[in-house]
Amino acid sequence: MHTNFRRRSLAFATLAVALFSGSSAALAQDKNTVKVGVSVGSAEQVFEVVKKVAAKDGLNIQLVVFNDYQLPNAALASGDLDANAFQHQPFLDNQNKARGFDIVPVGLTITAPLGFYSRKIKSIDQLPEGASVGIQNDPSNGNRALLLLQSAGLITLKPEAVKNNTATPLDVVSNPKKLKLVALDAAQLPRSLDDLVIAAINNDYAEKAGLSLNKDAVIKESAKSPYANLIAVRRADKDRPWAKRLVAAYQSAEVKSFIETQFKGSLVPAF
Repeated sequence: MHTNFRRRSLAFATLAVALFSGSSAALAQDKNTVKVGVSVGSAEQVFEVVKKVAAKDGLNIQLVVFNDYQLPNAALASGDLDANAFQHQPFLDNQNKARGFDIVPVGLTITAPLGFYSRKIKSIDQLPEGASVGIQNDPSNGNRALLLLQSAGLITLKPEAVKNNTATPLDVVSNPKKLKLVALDAAQLPRSLDDLVIAAINNDYAEKAGLSLNKDAVIKESAKSPYANLIAVRRADKDRPWAKRLVAAYQSAEVKSFIETQFKGSLVPAF
């Protein structure tokens, strides 16, 4: 009888520990403060609204702002961030492959149409022969810029590169204006506008440089571009309750209304 009592007590104690541990794990997974990496400019503005919406659900968002596209995924992979929101799927795919990250998307945010800008010409029809043309030196955005040049009839790319979204300057098969393609870091392109005739500049960097897609771009992507930005997390966190709460806050009616009102087409909700 005494032995049975001890066994039952041990069983209850073990069960209690298991339940407590499970509850602790659930609480840890559903933490109420998350650190999110974003790029400079418009993303910061949008996330100020996201923060207010999330706060109503008890979720505190701490923003970490980056000036370099190469850093946010490294920070996320190392555990310095819980999530980031600055990239589209082709960029993420390339970073996972090239740098061995295991980062996955959990929700869409905005589409930021890419534009080519200039301080020397007002219309793409004025583009001179032999003009220097700046594009991003990272594979996904460089490919995107080349596709935009092709859509404007300025170059022709190898069909296989277009199909696979892997175009580089080496894939240019026709260049009637003999354009000189200059690959630079995305953050450097706005600062290089005085040395280039036109340059592809991502929306966040363009905004920081005082450039407007609708007013200043001489070529621009359609608002229906496939390059929708996303919220990303480490694979182990993709089903965490806090990740779902973060996405829900971003994809709220308040945030959608802010994007549409504030940016008037230069950013488009992708959700």
